[in-house]
Amino acid sequence: MESPEYIDSMFSSLLNRASRVLHRLPSQCRVCNAWPAQPVCEACVSRFAQPQPRCETCALPLPQQVRRCGACVKNPPPLDACLAAVAYAFPWSDLIVDYKFHDTPGLAQVFALLLRSTPWVEPALEAAKLVLPMPLSKQRLQTRGFNQALLLAHRLAPDKTDARLLLRIQDTPAQSTLKRAERLHSLKDAFAVDPLRVAALKGARVVIVDDVMTSGASLYCAAQVLRLAGAAHITALVIARTE
Repeated sequence: MESPEYIDSMFSSLLNRASRVLHRLPSQCRVCNAWPAQPVCEACVSRFAQPQPRCETCALPLPQQVRRCGACVKNPPPLDACLAAVAYAFPWSDLIVDYKFHDTPGLAQVFALLLRSTPWVEPALEAAKLVLPMPLSKQRLQTRGFNQALLLAHRLAPDKTDARLLLRIQDTPAQSTLKRAERLHSLKDAFAVDPLRVAALKGARVVIVDDVMTSGASLYCAAQVLRLAGAAHITALVIARTE
């Protein structure tokens, strides 16, 4: 039986080869239908991904010069930083739905480039020891066929991505169907750190990668588990933030 490290290496290599091939093929912009173009053309990125001042710990939009929203000042979340590339709105909301549910994992490259163009994302990735994708439960992974956060993490930092340290040990209802208090309760014991990997977190700077942040319940619960295991600094990176 092949080791997890070997499987991760082969998976990353396969993704990189596929990306190089697809990058050479002519494509049509999925937003404006321009042809030929990247999956999302430069004009659409410029139009729909303008920088937005955001709370440094929950990524909600804020006025200029304001660092934290009132909720984060009153009750600081377990994240040291939270960075979102765009709002969860057209066209990104449609593209993320396609990415997750309509068999278009190739959009991971588009989202990775979008995130890398977001202020402070590159320094966060460079400073991190580990990049951890939000894990899916076994049931959700079997249904979807892939973990969208893992594909994105591999695009952002293939050499630092670790998909076996942060674990999802309980399946929970779709968070979109629950209120915030219900989300927090359902996720209370959903995450864990592999007990054989705890030493890797001691004093480490880590980045958690996910696709969308809504209430923050999932990210906060995962961050609390990492903090208790010894992580010194935790940054969340998400493609989109609901507002």
